[in-house]
Amino acid sequence: MTNARLDGALRLLGIGPAAGRVYLALLERAPAPLSVIGEAAGLDGDGLAAAYGELVDAGLASTAAEGAEVVAPVPPAAGLEVLARHRAAELEESRIAVGGAFDAFRRQRLAAWNDHLVEVVTGDAVGPRMRQAWASAREQIRQLDSPPYFPLPGATEDALATLARGVVQRVVYSRASLEVPGQLESAIEPCVRAGEQARVTPAVPVKLVVIDASYALVSLSIKEADVHNTMLVVQPCGLLSALIALFEQVWQTALPLHGGPGGGPAGLPAADRRLLRLLAGGASDEVIARELGVSRRTFFRRLQILMARLGAENRFQMALQAQRSGWL
Repeated sequence: MTNARLDGALRLLGIGPAAGRVYLALLERAPAPLSVIGEAAGLDGDGLAAAYGELVDAGLASTAAEGAEVVAPVPPAAGLEVLARHRAAELEESRIAVGGAFDAFRRQRLAAWNDHLVEVVTGDAVGPRMRQAWASAREQIRQLDSPPYFPLPGATEDALATLARGVVQRVVYSRASLEVPGQLESAIEPCVRAGEQARVTPAVPVKLVVIDASYALVSLSIKEADVHNTMLVVQPCGLLSALIALFEQVWQTALPLHGGPGGGPAGLPAADRRLLRLLAGGASDEVIARELGVSRRTFFRRLQILMARLGAENRFQMALQAQRSGWL
């Protein structure tokens, strides 16, 4: 490691510049009298004593023998562990202090002006803000999903990574979500298999993502123009509470789209499970055949087989039986 890199590393651990120069001199010349080390570091007197004392306190240096003036560095493992823990504690204290100061600032600002409750994000800034939201979630993400979608490479991977961190993810998909070519197979089903709690409804009132209970992202997409280039970020206020309540209301009325890992009978093909999910979402026969990559004739044959297995006489009964049996 070069001296410059070592000096930078020591500073990150809280070792000051003067003590850092003394430590470098120790590595190059020790064991040696402290005066020789100080001369190499360009220090003497009280400055040298203070810098060397800083190294001793950090567990990086000590006298070679009791009462001797010869000094030397010591194995750094224990000292660095202590330093690292101190730095971690200091960083956590700083985070709490800065966060508390900002919260106090926001309360004062809102009490006086009620501003900054809603932030408008547009254009290229939408994608990074969405990714930041997923990464910041700690406990739960609630989402009302519908096209059009902002082009965001890696969105499915972000959702899977969030699920892997143990964040609960509840999503209500609109029928239009299931009808987007490839969306069910490439984006929705991987997340459901990873533990996402998914439901489906004919339509959602708004495109919404709620991160924990901290803030919400509301899309201002224009469906007719297939445009999604404006988003609102809603901070804690009455509007955020209303959006959370809206999600919970839609969630209660939506049809479950997720079965447990062992749900349904053994050997149910993925294509048949996809067929049931599309049917539950209200997709048309043409859309279902397209998503399955089969002809309408093959689709109807699979449909009749599933109805027979469930003992259903029509599609409505089949949907109910599939839900009760955990096939969805």
